[in-house]
Amino acid sequence: MSVVVDEPGCIACDLTHGRSDLPGGRIFTTNYWVVEHCVGPFPIGTLILKPIRHILHVAELTPGEATELGPLLHLVSSCIQALTSSNQVFNCLRSHGRGIPSHIHYVTQPAWADDHVKYGRSGPALQVGQARVLTSPEAKPVKEFSQRSIDWFA
Repeated sequence: MSVVVDEPGCIACDLTHGRSDLPGGRIFTTNYWVVEHCVGPFPIGTLILKPIRHILHVAELTPGEATELGPLLHLVSSCIQALTSSNQVFNCLRSHGRGIPSHIHYVTQPAWADDHVKYGRSGPALQVGQARVLTSPEAKPVKEFSQRSIDWFA
């Protein structure tokens, strides 16, 4: 297995390494992970937690990356819970794009009690329902939430 640090053309890598526009910029970074606001069709406050290194499978995590993951997932979820009025924070691993493995990332997303009514789905299918209805949020509220998140992490 070869180690790939950065894969141009990978949306996760392109956002991390400044080749694609990232409204709100980088929110938080550890030795191995980066936190950014989601650029996809999810609510304001949906944060992405991804390894800085281009990784396609959780099994490829180094011991250092694996050690940081649990506490950081907890921290990111706590940030979302603190800054939104959501009654739950979903954590979902994504690692597939167009049917092939892609850069792993955790979608940490606020969820509200009425989401199942609003999007016609609940549980894991909620994100499918949102993707059919929502568009990527406007840059200004993303930047505002990102700044609040940066302040929270500080």
